[in-house]
Amino acid sequence: MRRYFASRNISSADLEEFRTLLHICNTQLIERGTPILSTDLIDYFSVLDKMQPDFNRYLFYCKWFSHFGECNELFTRTYTAEGICFTFNGLNATDLYREDTFQYQRMGFQNASMPNLILKRPLKWSLQEGYASDSGIKSYPARVLGAGARAGLFIALQTFRQEVDYACRGPIQGFKVTLHSPDDVPLVSNQFVRIPMGKEVLVAVKPNMITTSVGIADYPPQRRQCFLENERTLRFFKVYTQNNCALECLTNLTLAKCGCVKFSMPRTLDMPVCAENKIFCYDRAEDVLLLREFRQGLKGSGINHFGSTECNCLPACTSLAYNTEISQGNFDLDEMLKAADDTSFYEEFPGSQMSRLSIYFKEHQFITSKRSELYGRTDFLANCGGIFGLFMGFSMLSLVELFYYITLRLWNNMRGLAGT
Repeated sequence: MRRYFASRNISSADLEEFRTLLHICNTQLIERGTPILSTDLIDYFSVLDKMQPDFNRYLFYCKWFSHFGECNELFTRTYTAEGICFTFNGLNATDLYREDTFQYQRMGFQNASMPNLILKRPLKWSLQEGYASDSGIKSYPARVLGAGARAGLFIALQTFRQEVDYACRGPIQGFKVTLHSPDDVPLVSNQFVRIPMGKEVLVAVKPNMITTSVGIADYPPQRRQCFLENERTLRFFKVYTQNNCALECLTNLTLAKCGCVKFSMPRTLDMPVCAENKIFCYDRAEDVLLLREFRQGLKGSGINHFGSTECNCLPACTSLAYNTEISQGNFDLDEMLKAADDTSFYEEFPGSQMSRLSIYFKEHQFITSKRSELYGRTDFLANCGGIFGLFMGFSMLSLVELFYYITLRLWNNMRGLAGT
């Protein structure tokens, strides 16, 4: 890091960009004791907006439902730990974050101003209840009308050889794609599919949805190992999911240990944002959290469940995840242009490298799993009655008769004797 401090001939704009990139590139290389390069406060979101390349050059072409052409009407800007990402069919910040958070006031305003086809519609959906009865075909979040590539999302992705930066995240290049429920925050650093350049990648999606039976609501969360809707409230998010809870817990731990939070973490307006001298601290805080949760979970665990921890981030009782099948083939742009005798493409887009991505549902229907009690009260009584009846000629009616002879019949006999 010290080599960067030698040159003093750097503009304030370049210094802001460099300080911002320190939080986005490989933060594990930042050493303890890195000083603050400047005492000026930075609006990291604004700096990232200025550094962002032309959206339509990288997301070259999109097709979804009856929309063909440019992609800016289908995607919304999302600020993550790896910079600006673009989300398709996720909840808007105003529906995901609470009103007093920075993300609600900043991202919600920006996304609402985008000419987005989805965000112009009110939210009439929840994971537990599904879509409202008056929701149309073009709803928010978007519906998928069927299985197969024709009903899915198609994107043509493009990068440029002269714009690839190998110093930030190393030699592996391409796009990162993460699939998540609409009410989840995208955690691009943890779970993603790599889309390499010069390839066509097909992602067949099969949903894995878990619901909950009515009878399980009587059990405590640690026993059923999930939280019902409105049973667990988060500080920064309106919707509880396990990923949202984990991110909020990491934010709280980072604030407690470092006195600040990373710019991409959910926060209120009065929470300080970490400068470059705290990168080492918040990067190690995630390791501390993983170790703490693991130890606490083992300490309080039973035979059939994970023990309680400080984060207490059990899954939601109604949850949605996606299983994927991925296949890919070569996408030879040079040979395609030669076959089409097109010499103008590289003149307009010099150094172009293209890939294609297609995401679609594998099947028209899927079967949900349901959490339910193995033996309820009714099942217990039925089994007991069946066993007693098998071995003793006993039934529930016999139990009622026995109770009658011990109590009411005995009392009537005794009263008759006293009367005589």
